[in-house]
Amino acid sequence: MRGAQAAHVGDKMKRTKSDSVMSDTTQAPRSGLARHIPLLVILAVAAVGFFTLGDYLTFETLRDNREALLEWRDTHYWSMAGVFIAVYIVIVAFSLPGAAVASMTGGFLFGLFAGTVFNVFAATIGASAIFLAARWGLGESLTARLESSEGTIKKLKDGLRENEISVLFLLRLVPVVPFFVANLVPALVGVKFRNFLITTALGIIPGGIVYTWIGVGLGGVFDRGETPDVSLLWEPFVIGPIIGLCVLAALPIVIKSLRGRKDG
Repeated sequence: MRGAQAAHVGDKMKRTKSDSVMSDTTQAPRSGLARHIPLLVILAVAAVGFFTLGDYLTFETLRDNREALLEWRDTHYWSMAGVFIAVYIVIVAFSLPGAAVASMTGGFLFGLFAGTVFNVFAATIGASAIFLAARWGLGESLTARLESSEGTIKKLKDGLRENEISVLFLLRLVPVVPFFVANLVPALVGVKFRNFLITTALGIIPGGIVYTWIGVGLGGVFDRGETPDVSLLWEPFVIGPIIGLCVLAALPIVIKSLRGRKDG
């Protein structure tokens, strides 16, 4: 009697275990696909925004609505600031056109100091959103492959790990690196989110100040019927300090490389 009961309990445990395994196998692909949903949504919205919003997020739109925007800022400063930050986060997170216009709008509406703070904060949050979306999706599988790789890829991976902070700062400071590239690439190669967050918040400050500074003078530009002169970014007194920061960011990499050759 006891033997029959034991056998019955054993069969029940086996069936339960089997059902659990089957459940896991059926849910695994679903959860794997779910990981990619945030990044797929971002890419889809970015594609739609590229073709539909280019004519709206422009200096002309800002010029045509500046009186209403300034009046709203004067009567409801913090609600205006909140809406501005939220819109800027969406622009960055979905890689929509108009990030430069948004940065200058921050200076136009809030001045150099507050505009820079709002711009840097919003851009950092938006960049973090797309970083995390890419990390949860493609980033996990690609990072796993990099961790198990050998040869040249392993050397590149190890070099990135040793110089992670410097490389991330360079991605932010070098003017020719598109902002969305500096958001996606670190997520796909497995850098630490903490390092990404710190280098983003600090690394975009120089460019953020310049764009905000241009935005402060937009009122006079609009009054003259002109368009903003973004070529100011390439003036020696602007690009010079940024190049100096790039050199400082690259210096630890150069020193480690020279030490490695000397030890070798």
